[in-house]
Amino acid sequence: MYQTRKASSIKLPIPKKGTKYVARASSDLENSVPLVIAIRDILKLAKTAREVKKMINAGLLKINGRKATHLNEAIKLFNILEADKTYRLTLLPTKKFSFEETKEKNKLCKVIGKTLQRKGKVQFHLHDGSNVISSQNIAIGDSLVIDFDGKIKSHIPLAKNSEVFVFNGKYAGLKAKVEHIENKKVRIKINGISTIIPESEVIAI
Repeated sequence: MYQTRKASSIKLPIPKKGTKYVARASSDLENSVPLVIAIRDILKLAKTAREVKKMINAGLLKINGRKATHLNEAIKLFNILEADKTYRLTLLPTKKFSFEETKEKNKLCKVIGKTLQRKGKVQFHLHDGSNVISSQNIAIGDSLVIDFDGKIKSHIPLAKNSEVFVFNGKYAGLKAKVEHIENKKVRIKINGISTIIPESEVIAI
């Protein structure tokens, strides 16, 4: 799958000029990096898509503990990529995606929805497209730290005084502190300045 270079997310750290088409992530185009771009263009672990394909076939690449299966597989924000080393996808203050080395085997996820299940359990829908079932008191907007087996390791509420990471909008790539939450808006203090942004643009860390 491909998209025009011009139409690709501005968060992808790729040159503005080059081939007309670039790889297209399998989902969430604005907030994810296609595996082939991660390995070839960002981490420089391969020179061609064919080389990346060989790495996939050899089982050398994993996303959140699961072997990658195709070139366009989407790596979402805060997902874990295992290649020559272990990396976490993050966003720089320049609003460009970057991979930082990590020893963590857990991913940070934002709860974006939930569905009631049987016996009082709830299925929580997460920002990276995955789901987890729990009976814990977790609100939409909160964050969960989840291991590669899908178990919740910790719960981070989105509340007053919470530290958050802004991943969209004017302040994308920066950390802030929550001062107030109301009507799906959060007032945050960032670089000494208070401002109001949509709750959907932050994730509690």
